[in-house]
Amino acid sequence: MGEKISRKLRRKLIESSRRMRQTPTCAETLLWKKLRKRQIGGLRFRRQHIINKFIVDFYCPESKLVIEIDGSAHDKQEEYDQEREKVLEILGYQVVRFRNHQIENDLDSVLDAISGACRRRTNVE
Repeated sequence: MGEKISRKLRRKLIESSRRMRQTPTCAETLLWKKLRKRQIGGLRFRRQHIINKFIVDFYCPESKLVIEIDGSAHDKQEEYDQEREKVLEILGYQVVRFRNHQIENDLDSVLDAISGACRRRTNVE
């Protein structure tokens, strides 16, 4: 599970994550405005972060919490997402998923869920 990745793959992942940070979706932009600068429990979040051979939407290192935002493209890759989530959980990460429309229409509930997940994993109030 925690196998080493090649330098070539690592470079591709870095390029992809940079490109993804430069062209975020509307939902990613909305959520990032609320996660950045330690606004949730004083915890730091990263966006388009590389873990193993995956790029996750958002990641909190202190709680090992991965936040994934699913748009319509994820409807066609449900099996891949489940396998990816299983690998991340084996590596010790917790994955929480939200749909674009949840972030766009009910951001406060999403932030409460993220805050609660972080608290449970870090015992931070």
